[in-house]
Amino acid sequence: MGNSSNDSSEEDISESEIEEYEDKSYEELKNGNYHVKTSDQSFSCPYCSKKRKRDYLYKELLQHATGVGKSSSEKRSMKDKANHLALAKYLEKDMMDVDGTSKKPKSEAPLGCDHDEIFMWPWTGVVVNIPTILKDGQYVGGSGSKLRDELIARGFNPRRVQPLWNYRGHSGCAVVEFNRDWPGLHNAMSFEKEYEADHHGKKDWIASNARGSGLYAWVARADDYNAESIIGEHLRKNGDLKTISEMMAEEARKQSKLVSNLTNVIEAKNKHLEEMKRMVSEASVSLNNLIEEKDKLHQAYNEEIKKIQTSARDHFQKIFNDHEKLKLQLESHKRELDLRGRELEKRDAHNESERKKLCEEIEENVMKNSSLQLAAVEQRKADEKVYKLAEDQKKQKEDLHRRIIQLEKQLDAKQALELEIERLRGTLNVMKHMGDDGDMEIIKKIDSMHSVLREKEGELEDLEALNQTLIVKERKSNDELQEARKELISGLKEISSRANIGVKRMGELDNNPFHEACKRKYGVAESEERALELCSLWEEFLRDSEWHPFKVVEVEGKHQEVIDDNDEKLGSLRDELGEDVYTAVKAALIEINEYNPSGRYIISELWNYKEGRKATLQEGVAFILKKWKIAR
Repeated sequence: MGNSSNDSSEEDISESEIEEYEDKSYEELKNGNYHVKTSDQSFSCPYCSKKRKRDYLYKELLQHATGVGKSSSEKRSMKDKANHLALAKYLEKDMMDVDGTSKKPKSEAPLGCDHDEIFMWPWTGVVVNIPTILKDGQYVGGSGSKLRDELIARGFNPRRVQPLWNYRGHSGCAVVEFNRDWPGLHNAMSFEKEYEADHHGKKDWIASNARGSGLYAWVARADDYNAESIIGEHLRKNGDLKTISEMMAEEARKQSKLVSNLTNVIEAKNKHLEEMKRMVSEASVSLNNLIEEKDKLHQAYNEEIKKIQTSARDHFQKIFNDHEKLKLQLESHKRELDLRGRELEKRDAHNESERKKLCEEIEENVMKNSSLQLAAVEQRKADEKVYKLAEDQKKQKEDLHRRIIQLEKQLDAKQALELEIERLRGTLNVMKHMGDDGDMEIIKKIDSMHSVLREKEGELEDLEALNQTLIVKERKSNDELQEARKELISGLKEISSRANIGVKRMGELDNNPFHEACKRKYGVAESEERALELCSLWEEFLRDSEWHPFKVVEVEGKHQEVIDDNDEKLGSLRDELGEDVYTAVKAALIEINEYNPSGRYIISELWNYKEGRKATLQEGVAFILKKWKIAR
């Protein structure tokens, strides 16, 4: 199926036709005319000759295709470059998800490496045969940044490229520094393999007696480090020799130390948290006792207010009854005098003595009437005073009632203890007002309630200060535990989900049911592309905050949100792709609604896969310790 580069070079194309030929080769790859994937993890280049064919990882094949396609070597034909550019495009667009290593950096040593082989540390590449020219008595060549950019474009991601200079100028050599981690070693080995595949590796350089054309490159090892040359001198000044086994052992020691430190911190925080819980419990008991005592005082206050109001009402009723009796008596005397006056006026006195007697009686009646009128005036004044006293009593009661209502409205917004203290103050004010007539018993009660009020206010202030301190300490402890949990999640992200404890992406959509459904509906040929389109579409639906296919139902007396099976989108999904796809989308919806309903994006969570629940911090630390003991 696959044609070699030698076959394609028989009839080469011009540089202007590369893009057209690249599109043609890309369509052939998409139609399945060439086999690229040889197994779940390995790939091969269909355009390289059988002698040069070998198995690649996804990233290695992508770097190979990109490097050959952008190579300036004259050994490669234009067709060969166009074919490799088409292969790189096919890998990036159509096979992006086939290898997990294409999406995340490697956290382990590359496969196939001898762990006892001695390398230069930090990982360093060697580039030789860099073109130089003699200018003003000194050799000059290309800059390190230019070569670094070329290597980055080919996917090797060097950190720095440093040309080597001597007394004659540019030596034609350079060292390539990679990142000091396993991805850096992976890039370095890919860098070496790419040049070896292009017959520009270290062995090719030695075989050509240092007279080849183009750049030659490899990864620095012990022989380069110990060489008596400008390269060896630079390597000895800037690094050391280490094996992969030594690097892995050192990394394991660092991880062990980190786990030990985290365990100690968590134990200390747990002890501190238990102490805080104990103090909070004691404060809660004290607060409950204070509330009970407050309730008793409130009840006593209400009973005392009822007694005072009853006494005042009885006293006013007695005054009113006495006034009514006196008023009736005065009216009765007045009617009698009026009757007697009218009888005297009717009498005809026959003699002077009778007239004098009559005059005297009349004068006496007039005087008596005058006295009665004065008494009536005094009675009216007394009535006015009584009514005024009654009105004052009524106003005082209304003022007292309004004040109590106002206090209740103000105290509703405060805490329970503050409410009772303010009501005690209101009680004291009322008793003080009612005790202005000098009742010693009321004055003593006022003084007693003042003392209780001051004591309760002091206890409330102390309790509030203690409670605030405990809240601050508990919040600080919780923040520190959350930080430790975040660090643990960050450290466990690379561990496989087949382990009991790991990191689960909450709200992530399971793609397998989509692939199976598309195979049944569209056939094997179109299933891959259709499944990718449907997965992308439903991932967008899951992130859409305006789509909320939930309803609230009552379960055992509590309201809960559940999936609305009558939702139009979910219903059409079930009808078109089946129950498995519907279940996968439903599970992702439930997770994202539980763990991130506002943001509607995927978050990482520490997860117990064995029990199917959120893992505790203690379980995560125990798992790390177990892993460390096994690795040790």
